[in-house]
Amino acid sequence: MDELDIEIPKRRRLPGSVKKVSLGGLVILVLLAALYYPIGMMLSHSINDDPDFGLVAGPDGALAPPQTAGSEAVRLTIEMLRREVDINPWTPNDPFFFPTAALDNMPNYQQGILYAISRFAIEMADQIGRSRGSSQVDPNLDKASGLLKYAGDVWVWDPAVSLAPTATSEAQYRAGRRELEAYNDRLARGEAAFERRSDNLLATLERFTSDLGSTSAVIDEQIRNHAGDVFDFRADDVFYQTKGRLYGYYLLLRGLKHDYASVITERQIDAAWDNMLASLAAAVALEPLVITNGAPDSMIRPSHLTSQGFYLLRARTQMKEIGNILLK
Repeated sequence: MDELDIEIPKRRRLPGSVKKVSLGGLVILVLLAALYYPIGMMLSHSINDDPDFGLVAGPDGALAPPQTAGSEAVRLTIEMLRREVDINPWTPNDPFFFPTAALDNMPNYQQGILYAISRFAIEMADQIGRSRGSSQVDPNLDKASGLLKYAGDVWVWDPAVSLAPTATSEAQYRAGRRELEAYNDRLARGEAAFERRSDNLLATLERFTSDLGSTSAVIDEQIRNHAGDVFDFRADDVFYQTKGRLYGYYLLLRGLKHDYASVITERQIDAAWDNMLASLAAAVALEPLVITNGAPDSMIRPSHLTSQGFYLLRARTQMKEIGNILLK
């Protein structure tokens, strides 16, 4: 019986050039993956604490609010929302596959600004934007206050809540901004209310004072429980959330000074108001490279939360003093 000659095909080897291309492509992919997060974080990171935000230069070069017929405080609220949601990326709700999800300070700062804005929107609907003796809430302000209370960490899909897509945080904030724009346009045409009485201003200051008291309590708790810890990973969260709130309140109070100029001048609280703004600006201007929560009497490690809390409490005290004058 003749043996069958079976020819086994030889394995074809890839040319050396193909191997080099494949290896080079793999190296490039690894490098891109390694650089994706740090480069994306660097390009997206933005903590804008410009105290002159929203001001324009006049003929003499001095900065001042633009001439608008609506509310300056509402205009600044609109511009803050536009900057933090549309110009800058809104980062607190970014999923893990976005490089901004690895950011820490910027999301806390943005959440702090939004908190101040949402409190002001409530005050606008409850007090300032409602005519005296009327129980009717302005429709635009009512919608805006509800939209701006929306949680800041909601992405388009959250399987822990629902399998269906949901409204994102930035979508709700854009809708809230549009409602504020509609209100301010109506106000400019004389079709909406903006009560410029001292009692409305007083009620707004009391709400802000209460909020600053709550913020101070958060700082105090972090200092009492963790001051001197070698690693305090929450100190920077508290610092930047507080920084965002104080920045938001600073701009809102700067706008309210313009809106209530007649009341402030009549009660002779111009200097007191400027001192309050200066204390808030000093707190916002704190920008340490690394946030440390050292013991308040430490000679080596500073306590940045203590420094921030000092300016916060000074601004709150000045705010209460202004409120006492408005009560008289």
